Amino acid sequence: MAKGYSARRGFSNGSGQMLKQQQMQQQIMKMQEDMQKAQQEVEEKTFSASVGGGVVSAEVNGKKEVTNITIKPEAVDPEDVEMLQDLIISAVNEALRQAEEAMDGKMNALTSGLGLGGFGF
Repeated sequence: MAKGYSARRGFSNGSGQMLKQQQMQQQIMKMQEDMQKAQQEVEEKTFSASVGGGVVSAEVNGKKEVTNITIKPEAVDPEDVEMLQDLIISAVNEALRQAEEAMDGKMNALTSGLGLGGFGF
């Protein structure tokens, strides 16, 4: 007779394994719900950055969409359009970086205590 097998109970610890699997599935479902909620929270926020002493500012939402660009008149020099372009790019990139950091922070907070090392995370 195989070790760990009983005609009445089948293989020992079988029901324990099923319970652990159900608990794991529940934890995964809760984590997915929490992650969706956190993602929605970040997507609803606005991130802004200004450069060039405040002459150019950009706003993005958590979906990484540019929602507003403000350019003060003193930033507009017809002789140096390239500088204005650089300021706009810098402001947008900084606002996008802030949005990315916010999303990463939320996701890391949710996954930090899960012990997902075995999955390569």
